[in-house]
Amino acid sequence: MPSLFLRAVFCLLLAAGVARADTVGVRSAELRIDEGEVLLNADFEFAVNPTLEEALQKGIPLYFLLEFELTRSRWYWLDEKVAQTVITSRVSYNALTQQYVVRSGLFQQTFNALDEVERYIGRVTSRPVAQAASLAKGTRYEAAIRLRLDVNQLPKPFQVNALASREWTLSSDWYRWTFILP
Repeated sequence: MPSLFLRAVFCLLLAAGVARADTVGVRSAELRIDEGEVLLNADFEFAVNPTLEEALQKGIPLYFLLEFELTRSRWYWLDEKVAQTVITSRVSYNALTQQYVVRSGLFQQTFNALDEVERYIGRVTSRPVAQAASLAKGTRYEAAIRLRLDVNQLPKPFQVNALASREWTLSSDWYRWTFILP
């Protein structure tokens, strides 16, 4: 009987490890003011699972969304959204050069290994998200950030797979913190 109990506990621990493998963790996030702009610094920890890596290897691009919101709470009405930004990063694999290509807007960069891509997408440095002049000094704001795989931009047959399989979900929860303009 104890061996059955130990097997059950082992299976639960294994299942918990599998569930956490497809989540994105937030190591840190902060806002700072520089030259009249509100700049975002954030660091995410995530790993692309084997299913997503195989999709990349077969030529299917993956789109990652970095979503940021800055709100001010109001007691008399709904919270005011002061700033909102979505940054899309397209990751693809070039089989000829055996390199990963990351595109964000007009910017493009190549990497030799997938872990380099994960570190690059997971690190946001001095990204402008708002003008400091649009914020009131001494007012408390709530900042929120998350990183997720956008399954809506996958080819249609893979969108069906993404709805039916947890292997296609890669997302962080909203990470929230307060920010007061000095």
